[in-house]
Amino acid sequence: MPGTPGVSGTGGTVSPPPVTPSTSPTTGQPSAPATANAVTIKNFAFSPAKLTVKVGTKVTWTNTDPDTHTVTSKQGSGGPLKSAGLATNATYSYTFTKPGTYAYYCSIHPFMTATVEVTP
Repeated sequence: MPGTPGVSGTGGTVSPPPVTPSTSPTTGQPSAPATANAVTIKNFAFSPAKLTVKVGTKVTWTNTDPDTHTVTSKQGSGGPLKSAGLATNATYSYTFTKPGTYAYYCSIHPFMTATVEVTP
């Protein structure tokens, strides 16, 4: 979104879904590093529903549903998240520059909610 600090995506970028460790043989290694700053939108839900990152972290949301979704800060929160409608496999990215709890939802399907906790 032009003029908004920290916004690095508009939701119009199409890229393949992130590679998930579940498609490869079990190695006993934790999967957290592969998805540490990624949120997947699938089955009308954000996964993970709560993500904790450090200040300066870029988080990328990827819609894998056949339906369009958004990543939008909760109304009245003054939050910075406001994606365009994300079609299947579209992504939206935002770099968090201040600590705090950022609640967000899909403006098309308001029952879809999640949070990003940003630590110093």
